[in-house]
Amino acid sequence: MNMDNAMMNAAVLEKPLSIAVKEVKRPVPGPNDALIKVYCIGICGSDIHYYEHGKIGRYVVDRPIILGHELAGEVIQIGDQVTNVAVGDRVAVEPGVACGRCNFCKSGRYNLCPEVVFMATPPVDGAWAEYAAIRSDCLFKLPEGMSYEEGALLEPLSVGFHAMRRGKVGPSDRILILGLGPIGLLAIQAAKLFGVHEIIASDIVPFRREMALKLGATAVMNPLQDNISEQISLLTGGEGIDVIIESSGNSQAIADTIRFVNRGGRIVYIGLPTAKQIPMDMNLLIDSELDVFGVFRYANTYPAAIQALKNSDIVLRQTITHKFALSDIQEAVAVASTHKETSIKVMIYPNKEEIEKRNG
Repeated sequence: MNMDNAMMNAAVLEKPLSIAVKEVKRPVPGPNDALIKVYCIGICGSDIHYYEHGKIGRYVVDRPIILGHELAGEVIQIGDQVTNVAVGDRVAVEPGVACGRCNFCKSGRYNLCPEVVFMATPPVDGAWAEYAAIRSDCLFKLPEGMSYEEGALLEPLSVGFHAMRRGKVGPSDRILILGLGPIGLLAIQAAKLFGVHEIIASDIVPFRREMALKLGATAVMNPLQDNISEQISLLTGGEGIDVIIESSGNSQAIADTIRFVNRGGRIVYIGLPTAKQIPMDMNLLIDSELDVFGVFRYANTYPAAIQALKNSDIVLRQTITHKFALSDIQEAVAVASTHKETSIKVMIYPNKEEIEKRNG
């Protein structure tokens, strides 16, 4: 059979709230690409946002698109220029392909590359599909003990990992994580990889606070009930917080970070607020000599995270709450979209039998 004409199943978002599994052309790898048989792929908040609203900022779904960018799988074919992976390798996929030539790329900050092609960001197709063709330098071999699930979770973990680097986090820091969606929860695990011992986490959803404790937070708070400043003082024996990782995107939380962090402290903003402008107490920020960092995706995190996880006792897949076959994509998206109280990471499997194997 000619591979170039082969077909595959993929979940296609036709328009907001309308998604279905269809037969589409299997991608053909170019000379620098590898064809990946997708083993599992996560649902990200951005996928749900495109599903519900059809756009995120300047990125608009104006024609059918395949979503999904958190994946791992097996290399089944390589282009003739590829040397870093071989057929049969188990790999995690970094979903952003940068140009490699601009000043951002040259300086190592390729996540800021204006030419970046990011999977499942319109008009680029993602990988809620049986196969994906990926430029080989975006593939990272999984060590023997690391499952495909954990390979797929390296993508959301990378955001937290990058946030730790941006905030210059180290073992002596006491940190506060605001907002415990998948990114906030995986940021707890990233903090542990950076040697942090005191991690306070805050969210309004009880299930997420429980999950935070399971993943290694030392204490949790409910911002609707607790006086955060008092709790911080109590929990740290008056030492306070050195670094805040803000991943809730809540406007009030974003503004409050300046009050919650120690003088000379650091604040890392991940969560995108719905409001374009948020009033900040600039006098306090200046007087406290704070370092403030934004985070846009991540750069150079995959090799470092794989290495750090190798000998750690961190189990990334604890964040997976639901598993669905690709054929059940509508149900999977519905769970991720409407069960935000009880779902963290929803994982999709193009081969239904893999779920049965895992659960059997």
